[in-house]
Amino acid sequence: MVQLDQLNMSAHRNGLHGLFGAQQRRYRRWLLSLAVVLMAAVVLSLQSGAVGVGLDVLWRPVSALEQQVFWQLRLPRTLLAVLVGASLALCGAVLQVLLHNPLAEPGLIGISSGASLAAVLTLSLAAWLGWHLPHWGVSLSAFAGALVVTLLLMLLSRRRLGQGALLLFGVAVGIFANAILTWLLYLADDASLRTFLFWMMGSLGYGQRLPWGWWLPAIFALLWLVRQGRRLDLLALGEQQARLQGLNAHQLRPRLVLAVCLLTAFSVAMSGVIGFVGLLVPHLLRLLAGGRQRFLLPASALAGAALLVLADVLARQTLVSGELPIGAVTATLGAPVFVWLLVKRHADA
Repeated sequence: MVQLDQLNMSAHRNGLHGLFGAQQRRYRRWLLSLAVVLMAAVVLSLQSGAVGVGLDVLWRPVSALEQQVFWQLRLPRTLLAVLVGASLALCGAVLQVLLHNPLAEPGLIGISSGASLAAVLTLSLAAWLGWHLPHWGVSLSAFAGALVVTLLLMLLSRRRLGQGALLLFGVAVGIFANAILTWLLYLADDASLRTFLFWMMGSLGYGQRLPWGWWLPAIFALLWLVRQGRRLDLLALGEQQARLQGLNAHQLRPRLVLAVCLLTAFSVAMSGVIGFVGLLVPHLLRLLAGGRQRFLLPASALAGAALLVLADVLARQTLVSGELPIGAVTATLGAPVFVWLLVKRHADA
């Protein structure tokens, strides 16, 4: 009888091991597929433009103009799209666990609006006082705006006001930020008008001209967040259950908040407000492949990067005489999906 019980337990463990092994292999296939899609999007971005130059610049003699177009324009812009897209999607995935709200993302719940408003107010104040504002000043103000909004959201979530209250708070912050930005647009001169429009609609043309050293803090924060999947899996079970598993949630939450604020502030400071990436990517991945954070975090980073690179290609290729704001492209793609998700959640409830 004892031997029979041992055999049953052994078979049960082997079955669980086989199930988890099959799931791990499926996750690896998903990650590999997303990495291939990202590489294809990067190649397409590097070869898209008015000047016919692409990866062949690496192995054939080219003119000085072609060298400049590739190394100083296309490559930095493409890499910036990869970093910003990965950051926004990863922030959305983390916020959905932190706020226990599957519709949370930096733009929808007001974090991007707070960051952009703080950045534009700083630029306006510097122009009014005649100060020369360094790039770190804009980044620091954007970080402060993102931090204020995120801390308010955390306080609201602890009061257990419900998901509707958090969404309404984000909408209110966005309306308030847009109202202040409208006043600033109305009062701005022609030189400042274009800069303010950049912050409101999003563009990758500004951030690609900044030194690459400004990207390092965002890269470190991105890599650190990707490695927090196991802890977020425990945190998603609830603080009490996470504590029983040995996770210090009170110590982890502030670090996650700071990392999300840093990545959101970096994204806004480098590219303005780009919405719906943080909502669209984690939700679709969760529906298609499951919600384990150890898979969802790296998958969201890869898919978000690929989505923004492709959106940037579309923004550059749609108009002959210029480019569309990339925020308008992502909003056009994301708004219908957001409505579908709301309808689906209401139907499931």
